[in-house]
Amino acid sequence: MRDRYRIAPRRVSFDWRDTPLHWIPDEPTATHVINVLHLLLPAGERWFVKVFKEALPLVSDEALLKDVKGFMGQESTHSVQHAYVLRHLAEQGLDTGPYTQRVDFLFDVLLGDRPPFGLRIPEQEWLRFRLSVIAAVEQFTAVLGDWVLRADSLDEAEPDPVMLDLLRWHGAEEVEHRSVAFDMYQHCGGPDPARYARRLLGMAITAPVLFYLWGWGAGYLIRHDPWLAGRLRYSLREHNRAVTKGLLPSWRELGSAVPRYARRSYHPSQEGSLRKALDYLATSPAARAAAGAVGRAALS
Repeated sequence: MRDRYRIAPRRVSFDWRDTPLHWIPDEPTATHVINVLHLLLPAGERWFVKVFKEALPLVSDEALLKDVKGFMGQESTHSVQHAYVLRHLAEQGLDTGPYTQRVDFLFDVLLGDRPPFGLRIPEQEWLRFRLSVIAAVEQFTAVLGDWVLRADSLDEAEPDPVMLDLLRWHGAEEVEHRSVAFDMYQHCGGPDPARYARRLLGMAITAPVLFYLWGWGAGYLIRHDPWLAGRLRYSLREHNRAVTKGLLPSWRELGSAVPRYARRSYHPSQEGSLRKALDYLATSPAARAAAGAVGRAALS
């Protein structure tokens, strides 16, 4: 039950020159917990595209193939835009290199073309496992995308508008293509019950690793924040305070994504509001600015 419209990448343009390091005023913990996205996504989304390219010859459904190519285009754009944010953080004195090198190792080596540590896993099975991991990650990105589109408390905190637009543009596209990675896995994952068991395994590995990377990343950013100068450490107390203020998604919102995904009858089209996502994409300042620049270039 894929959504019946064309998924395609959008041109966007963000100007980071006036974005402060603490883009949610007086909320360094909430700022940096969300900033972990910029640490994980450039390498992660490049890896999504690489694995999907490897799996493209297995796709025999033309509608799915079009969705997958649109998904790959969107993920490539996300990776580039979040990498620009990393450059902006470095310009403000926050070097993310030591952390992102570990993230690169995760995707390039531990989840690379061949199984790590000399594991003797058949090539097709290794590909199917990596597709199951992408489907599991996309479950969380759809939940996060839906949350940021609904997070009115973020607006009330008066955040930097450029960063908020980046998050909502990206979140809206995650909701838009929420079903593609799942459908790709279902299509390429072989027969049940092995396909369903591998889907559960993918989530069983992805969920704890993702939460670990998020906590580690938030701690890294706060420790190395030049404006904090060691005066703050990442803690569950500060995190939960930000959750109470509505500046971060609740643990329940994130945790409940796992049992939903585990249901045999589950499909990601149940996640979020496609209409809300498309409405935001039609009004995103970055998308409108890029479209205007293209139009002016065509007239010149």
